[in-house]
Amino acid sequence: MIGKMRMQFWRDAVKNIQQDKPPHHPVALALHRASKDFKLPAYHLNRIIDARDQDLVAPTHPTVDSVATYAESTSSTMLYLILSMLNLSSSDTLAHAASHIGVASSFATLLRALPFHASQRRMVIPVDLTSKNGVREEEVYRTGGDAEGISDAVFDFATVANDHLLTARQLFKESGEKVPSEAMPVFLSAVPVASFLEQLEKVNFDAFDPSLQKRDWKLPWRIWRASSSRSF
Repeated sequence: MIGKMRMQFWRDAVKNIQQDKPPHHPVALALHRASKDFKLPAYHLNRIIDARDQDLVAPTHPTVDSVATYAESTSSTMLYLILSMLNLSSSDTLAHAASHIGVASSFATLLRALPFHASQRRMVIPVDLTSKNGVREEEVYRTGGDAEGISDAVFDFATVANDHLLTARQLFKESGEKVPSEAMPVFLSAVPVASFLEQLEKVNFDAFDPSLQKRDWKLPWRIWRASSSRSF
């Protein structure tokens, strides 16, 4: 109920922002300024709210495609908004690549948070992958990474995330150009995703391995290198 009330607050806030009547809330006021300065599409803001609202009703996803749709409506849409603020939203290549980066980011976030969600008796890996690999949710909640099939399900989910990263990279390879320097703030978000997936592979896709919760001390250097080379 509280979650639904919050979603309705933000729906009303977006509507009032478009009418230059933002509520006296720091985030709403900042959104109003950004909307005025950069002409942010209200559609993107409402799309994020609607997806979050639906997630309150059905937090478990039946298929990889349904998780991808949720990711597209949240993480990818946030990247679209940043592209709009950078005056780059007209580029089909940038928007397409950002879409894939957003999906990969959401998948990696879910995998990293799998131990927490399992402790709350929630399964964030879609049903089609857990069923395929014979995963029993109750066993995951009780034994974590020792549950039968969970590492295989994590591998499958991580593979899809990596495929989205590869697709985003391929879009720039096909154009024969690097990421425009002004667009790098959007695509640097791919760097921690790639780093996490590499770490996950090193622990044989055991998402419950404690090392995955530690900060990657190389990450700042990797971000700097990606920014300098205009690649991710």
